[in-house]
Amino acid sequence: VEVGDFVPSPIAGLLETTVRASFGAASEQQVFYVSTDGKQILRGAIFPAADNPFRAELNKITTAFQPSFGAAGAPVVIVAYSDFQCPHCREEAKVLRDNITKTYPKEVRFYFKDMPLPNHDWARTAAIASRCIFRQNPLAFWEFHDWVFENQATITAANFNQKLAEFIKGKEIDPLQLNRCVEKKETEEEVNKSVAEAKSLGVNSTPTLFVNGRRLAGATAWPNLKQIIDFEIDYQKTAKNAGEQECCE
Repeated sequence: VEVGDFVPSPIAGLLETTVRASFGAASEQQVFYVSTDGKQILRGAIFPAADNPFRAELNKITTAFQPSFGAAGAPVVIVAYSDFQCPHCREEAKVLRDNITKTYPKEVRFYFKDMPLPNHDWARTAAIASRCIFRQNPLAFWEFHDWVFENQATITAANFNQKLAEFIKGKEIDPLQLNRCVEKKETEEEVNKSVAEAKSLGVNSTPTLFVNGRRLAGATAWPNLKQIIDFEIDYQKTAKNAGEQECCE
């Protein structure tokens, strides 16, 4: 267990610290608030009442040069932190791909962010490969995204490169350039930045979605997600404090 430095919190009289607990490859961190006399400890979330309650989260989320689909300038932005080897991510990905564009052709923009978990033996390689593909052909990223999740059960750390070579046949992707990029891990720093961003947001499981900054941990059924999106669309008609123009470059 590691206790971070104590710094002033948004609430007078309380200090803020981040506590990280780890065991083997697994880790989790949470924010705690402590009274200045050290006698009271509070665990919870602080929401500003005079502004967007998810302003802190929106300020941490970056979307520039990230894989995305949906309407540019949409009032609702969904950002997913996902793992290509995670079965729950596979379920959520299908829900999002099947419903977002069809139901909200002008109202929602979706962004994909990487968070390969340390206990998954080929997730990081898949994340690196996906960003290598995105560099070459942004549209081909989504073909890869759908293919990985559809074939998740048959992919292993041992056969990933072979499966990848089969996937890119006939695609507008230079195989030599892709192989070099994956072998040299040229996009690993991009993956690391995405993981660091997720951790700064307190994400410790996949999938985790942020709908205009509102956190949804775990796979969310479409009726529930749709209800939140509809609420946010209506709210942004007057609030105008989130959405693509607000949170995204």
